[in-house]
Amino acid sequence: MVLHTSDFDFDLPSKLIASRPLVRRDASRMLVVQPNNISDKYILDFLDYLHPGDVVVFNNSRVIPARFMASGFEITLHTSGENDKIWWGLCKKFNKIPVGSELVLDDGTTVTVLAHDDDSGLKLQFNCDNVFDVLNRVGKMPLPPYMKRDEEFSDRERYQTVYSDPLGSMAAPTAGLHFTPELMTEIEKRGAKIVKVTLHVGAGTWMPVKTENLSEHKMHSEWCCITPQQADIINNAKRVIAVGTTSMRTLESAAKLAVDKNRVAPICANTDIFITPGYQFRAVDMLLTNFHLPKSTLFMLVSAFAGIDEMKLAYKHAIDNEYRFFSYGDCCLLFKKD
Repeated sequence: MVLHTSDFDFDLPSKLIASRPLVRRDASRMLVVQPNNISDKYILDFLDYLHPGDVVVFNNSRVIPARFMASGFEITLHTSGENDKIWWGLCKKFNKIPVGSELVLDDGTTVTVLAHDDDSGLKLQFNCDNVFDVLNRVGKMPLPPYMKRDEEFSDRERYQTVYSDPLGSMAAPTAGLHFTPELMTEIEKRGAKIVKVTLHVGAGTWMPVKTENLSEHKMHSEWCCITPQQADIINNAKRVIAVGTTSMRTLESAAKLAVDKNRVAPICANTDIFITPGYQFRAVDMLLTNFHLPKSTLFMLVSAFAGIDEMKLAYKHAIDNEYRFFSYGDCCLLFKKD
């Protein structure tokens, strides 16, 4: 089956794009998509879909204030390099910056341009003791461009999950933004276990697909980790519920390494997994995720999981009922299509 980017297009009224979060994290709506059934719920109803023995998997990566100005150029870091002082960053006019240049940040810190890449932008070396300290001084939270606004003070806390740690993402694992400490506690009271894996969200999550033939699209790699102890818990689960597409990609990347009847193997490595319809899921039974952009790799992933026709119908329902879309928007709970 040849898949085309245009197969995953849909019309979305701009008024449904959430530019700011709800005051309460746990006030979001949740569209439940099961085989032959769609129902309107709220995130607090997530608890009613849990069974004893389930494992709920969260991505605990914390967003860094990755966007900053350097000698008049706006740069957004997206992927760490071979050590903690080397990063790749996107910049609109990066080809105008010669390799070897030193750029100056607002606090006087300099970065050296080590290389160019048409997909990844600039390879930068920070000339400082601690990159994260510098970014805390001069950086802004990398809000997605569709919000059409600058960072506000509240975004420093609100664009993070309540369980986020360690640092490393250039975008939030947004399905987790709906959860409060109280809701996390209730999950365990229902007899489910919580596992917090790590995937540092990079450009691969939201970069547009530039090819019409999906087989020609190249995903950026992102670093992910599941420890041996976590893998053991996941492999003994009654069902596995992934919170977010980043958790999904981590789990399915680990599934590629698994042997025998295990769902996953331990993994601490880069992954460039690209999940499209036809993919055979091994690790995940249910997925909680936000509503994604047209023609995005994330809408392709959810279509692979729950069905293309089913997701188009679900998104039409969400649009007709004015669900809030994208990072600060509402969510949907998807059941795997057999």
